[in-house]
Amino acid sequence: MRIRVDYSTVYDYSAPASDVLQLLRVQPSGHEGQHILHWRIDTDTDGHLRHSEDAYGNITHMFYPDGPVRRLSLHVTGEVDTSETGGVLSSMHEPLPAGVFLRATPLTEADAAIRAFARECRGADPLASCHAMMTTLNETMVFDADVTHAYSSAAHAYGIKAGVCQDYAHIFCAAARFLGIPARYVSGHLVRDDGLVTQPAAHAWAEAQVPGLGWVAFDPTNGVCATQSYLRVAIGLDYLEAAPIRGARRGGGMESMVVSVTTSESNLGGGQASMVGQSQSQVQG
Repeated sequence: MRIRVDYSTVYDYSAPASDVLQLLRVQPSGHEGQHILHWRIDTDTDGHLRHSEDAYGNITHMFYPDGPVRRLSLHVTGEVDTSETGGVLSSMHEPLPAGVFLRATPLTEADAAIRAFARECRGADPLASCHAMMTTLNETMVFDADVTHAYSSAAHAYGIKAGVCQDYAHIFCAAARFLGIPARYVSGHLVRDDGLVTQPAAHAWAEAQVPGLGWVAFDPTNGVCATQSYLRVAIGLDYLEAAPIRGARRGGGMESMVVSVTTSESNLGGGQASMVGQSQSQVQG
């Protein structure tokens, strides 16, 4: 499948904001099931865009405006060819050992309820356990964008049995790690089957290390392993380490942010080398 992404984030400040810094994790890397045709990052503000890589192997960019800003717009476009792998990832750049992803964080701490859930889903092997956790979360959680926020924990979301894809992924990671299965949070994009092209945020799911298979992508929000409709962008121990955009500023008063993500299957042919242009929230499923 050829996936086209058009992703914009617009910040408006009530007063000039200075020393603005934006950390971007918006450019995907390639692997056996994901070939990047082209990718571009633009902003309407003069400044500097510095390319790097974080400890997890994510492609990152740091954007520094040249001076104070009242409005900042970031625009990402690209096309990627994906192929069906049954959710199994291969030929990945893995700078860290799988054991790192057994670590709990404040957002993925397994409380008594999540530990009980994990025990109930424990199967004959890690693969069976992961499928059981994914299916059970899909069937018992209610998708509700109004009951959690970017800093909600897995324990909170599981306690109210509701949340967005970020929360589903956090709960899955918390339960898997409790069972001794390395698991990591994934941010990316999804071409939806229901025809919804423009969405208010990106998508999130989880990956677990399964003996004999390696890393396998599980999406508890939709109850499926990742297909060719999924575009993987960044990973981390939780949302904060894989968030598409995080930033800091001095001053600026009140801030408003509008995010629009258009993800669709592209019918265009051709392609060109991967490229980043320097022209100067909470994740929802």
